[in-house]
Amino acid sequence: MSSAWHIVDVVAVQEETATARTIGLRFPLPVRSLPGQHLDLRLTAPDGYQAVRSYSVASASPPDTLEITVEELPDGEVSPYLVRKLAVGDQLEVRGPVGGWFVWRPEDASPVQLIAGGSGVVPLMAMVRAHDQARHPAPFRLLYSVRDPESVYYRQELESLAGSSSGLAVDYVYTRRAPAGRPVGRLDARILASSVFGPEADPAVFICGATGFVETVSGWLVDSGYPPERIKTERYGGMGGTG
Repeated sequence: MSSAWHIVDVVAVQEETATARTIGLRFPLPVRSLPGQHLDLRLTAPDGYQAVRSYSVASASPPDTLEITVEELPDGEVSPYLVRKLAVGDQLEVRGPVGGWFVWRPEDASPVQLIAGGSGVVPLMAMVRAHDQARHPAPFRLLYSVRDPESVYYRQELESLAGSSSGLAVDYVYTRRAPAGRPVGRLDARILASSVFGPEADPAVFICGATGFVETVSGWLVDSGYPPERIKTERYGGMGGTG
């Protein structure tokens, strides 16, 4: 499935925030996705112009349905259409899932530390969901940096999972506006150290977000003693959707 383009049906749309929506896609054949992989999506204009973008898989529903979550960019070519105009019953041209490095594999029994900046939470949510569905014993922890409470993707589901026996812990950093009683400010090395598994736990670390966010956070971790080979990163543009 990963090497060829396929026409898929849009079977569901769900608003996540004022500028993001989750889109359910049904494939013509059974499809399997590893948590962290992405799809390539191609739109063709009436004059033949084509635009290709990559979007992370947010969840998989065997045997033939995947979900992506798309953030609208005001100057984007593709994301405004996907967020504002695409409807159930429409069709899209996609390729994938693809990617084999930025993935969580259930056979890894290590603790897992997920660190998301904004819409970088999408592939990490696929890992959270796969972990819960497998009833995997490894502890999972998500540190989610986001502008304000209204910008949080999957809020209710994350709250439910964090309050269950799934083994998931969720910490938020609000950079613009926070709920009452919560601090406002950017993630820094001190907050990071207090919100993640320590290096002595030897966690598998996955970081996804804007390039500056990813490079800064991974640098702090390495400086704190986390082995670089245990840190996997993904930046906007490689998967998250860029326009």
